Amino acid sequence: MTAVRAGDNVVIFDMGLNLSKVLIHDNVETERMHSLDLIDMGAIPDDRVMSDIEGDVQAIVPTHGHLDHIGAISKLSHRYDAPIVATPFTIELVKQEIDSEEKFGVENDLVKMESGGTMSIGERCELEFVNVTHSIIDAINPVLHTPEGAVVYGLDKRMDHTPVVGDPIDMERFREIGREGVLAYIEDCTNAGKKGRTPSESVARAHLKDVMYSMEDYDGGIVATTFSSHIARVSSLVEFAKDIGRQPVLLGRSMEKYSGTAERLGFVDFPDDLGMYGHRKSVDRTFKRIMEEGKENYLPVVTGHQGEPRAMLTRMGRGETPYELDKGDKVIFSARVIPEPTNEGQRYQSEKLLSMQGARIYDDIHVSGHLRQEGHYEMLDALQPKNVVPAHQDMSGYSDYVTLCENEGYQVGRDLHVSRSGDIIQITE
Repeated sequence: MTAVRAGDNVVIFDMGLNLSKVLIHDNVETERMHSLDLIDMGAIPDDRVMSDIEGDVQAIVPTHGHLDHIGAISKLSHRYDAPIVATPFTIELVKQEIDSEEKFGVENDLVKMESGGTMSIGERCELEFVNVTHSIIDAINPVLHTPEGAVVYGLDKRMDHTPVVGDPIDMERFREIGREGVLAYIEDCTNAGKKGRTPSESVARAHLKDVMYSMEDYDGGIVATTFSSHIARVSSLVEFAKDIGRQPVLLGRSMEKYSGTAERLGFVDFPDDLGMYGHRKSVDRTFKRIMEEGKENYLPVVTGHQGEPRAMLTRMGRGETPYELDKGDKVIFSARVIPEPTNEGQRYQSEKLLSMQGARIYDDIHVSGHLRQEGHYEMLDALQPKNVVPAHQDMSGYSDYVTLCENEGYQVGRDLHVSRSGDIIQITE
């Protein structure tokens, strides 16, 4: 969560949930918890620092629908007399978060704005959405245009010119904004230590196609898992399942939630006979049908790519579903382990349990949703920001991006601002 003040106007970008802080506890139901308890856990932002910020919050702007960007909105947004402004898919996911909230009543207006859209913020500022590509559809980088220059909030994106779903990143507009003048650029540092550039989603699609086509003659079970919110990847799995003569079926609460929402809003056109089941009893009934009709006829696309304890694939590994894995059955992980100890431990355990039942693991059929070094250099060249603020990491995670910015002539303490959570950075008088 980042608050930007320009004069008397304040805009909040993102209100996220740190899932790793929640997953380390068993059976935590965040919708029933108080915000202060979640703050104490380190799971949501400690926004009490906002009492030190002069001015009025004019808008709460989540950049996309991942929980680390919208997961605290149901806990914190009611404290602010401001609308929540986001793209249509993101707004729908925010609405679902608010509807499931059991502790607080959230009555903020929900305002949809398409990428490329603008709205006035106070009398002298303007908010603009610039289309970007990420591992979820309908992602944007918001830009707050102020009398002192633009503030570009750069979380999260990759530079994808051939996405599978949606439009390419709008680099032309970023270059225009750079020529108009960028006062500050707040940037996600997730992959700043990795050389080269992040491949397009079309690369992951080609890799996935190659793997799945190689299984066309296999007459046993094939199971796939990926990020439920990754609609482009899910749509590729559905398409290739059909190509190799299998009926795809989406299983798990989040799988049903994200894909159902994307289809309802017209972002993707799934086959009419595609089944989506989220409730556990419905999922188990589907597993029973698959076993009765033959595993060779189906491709279950399930939750559990990080080894989450209650997810479908994890339950399959523990033998807690009617779906029986046999020696030689294929399990496709079209996802990468999020590099965090809780996830790494859970994923390791999940893979071991699946392997013990004889499953063959196909790993890392994936491309990241975040910029690597060359993408960062290209963004800095396009925007030419006067100030840079590294974000979305801890201190150790900033180091590679700080070095990259120093290579471009920025200097810590002058125009490169490294901060901790709760710090206030003042750029102009």
